[in-house]
Amino acid sequence: MELTDLRMFRAIVEEGSVTRAAERLHTVQSNVTTRLKLLEENLGTSLFDRINRRLVITPAGHLLAGYAERLLSLAEEAREAVRLVESPQGRLRLGSMETTAAARLPKVIADFRRLYPSVELRLRTANTGMLIEELLSHQLDAALLTGPVNHPDLDSTPVVLEELVLISAADWAPIESAADLARRGPVEVYTFKEGCSYRQRLLDWLRRDGVPVARSSEFGTFEAILGCVAAGMGVSLVPRIIIGDHLTGPDPARATLRLHPVPPDIAQALTIMVWHRARSRQPAREALAQCLAERLGPIDPPRTATPQ
Repeated sequence: MELTDLRMFRAIVEEGSVTRAAERLHTVQSNVTTRLKLLEENLGTSLFDRINRRLVITPAGHLLAGYAERLLSLAEEAREAVRLVESPQGRLRLGSMETTAAARLPKVIADFRRLYPSVELRLRTANTGMLIEELLSHQLDAALLTGPVNHPDLDSTPVVLEELVLISAADWAPIESAADLARRGPVEVYTFKEGCSYRQRLLDWLRRDGVPVARSSEFGTFEAILGCVAAGMGVSLVPRIIIGDHLTGPDPARATLRLHPVPPDIAQALTIMVWHRARSRQPAREALAQCLAERLGPIDPPRTATPQ
């Protein structure tokens, strides 16, 4: 198989038509038809069934499509590595959790773009589960998510150690332990959507320590979560850094949120940069990792949240 055959095959799969694939590849239809036939003969199997003048991909075709995407991605990486050598250039697709993007990345990204103007940095926010899926399918070059991540195809490096705190409305009594929370009766929790590591961490802790959960509501932004909690609707587990002054304010008497400590195994959440092992050499990603290390500083144990 040649890369041109794989590009042709991928075009047919994505376009669903030899005619449209030929137009996309700027060639004639007969050339695509001939190369597809030769590829099928070379592999000894049909890649498409011809049904009523339509192409329907076969199981063998589905299998080859996965390999084709990986081989073409690797070939593109080889070309990029040879062309760019040590200079960070080109496109860098970065994924991040919502809270990390809002609280940690603005200044880092501004500095990174100033230092490396030849890098086209694209940022996407999603939960940890979705980010891992997109790394594995090569839709992202790197992602910032909560560790640890144990997958044979992924590598990672630590970025920052977040302190997580339990938050409630300001008029709640101090919560020193899960028992204090349990005495309030079934609680409502407000989190990001399923797949969020903070959500799972909160629910695991409540379940482990016997705190009954009335219901769990999911939101796409931390502003919505903080707003519901401040209104007295329930609790959430969030990084301390996102609280800032915009809700609590400089005057404790005017605070809208109260922070409560949680057990150390729940409070400490390590944010890591993760990438696919198949793309282990990428100057732009390595430059961003260095920028994060310099701007966010060394990883020190977080302080324990004090009641407010």
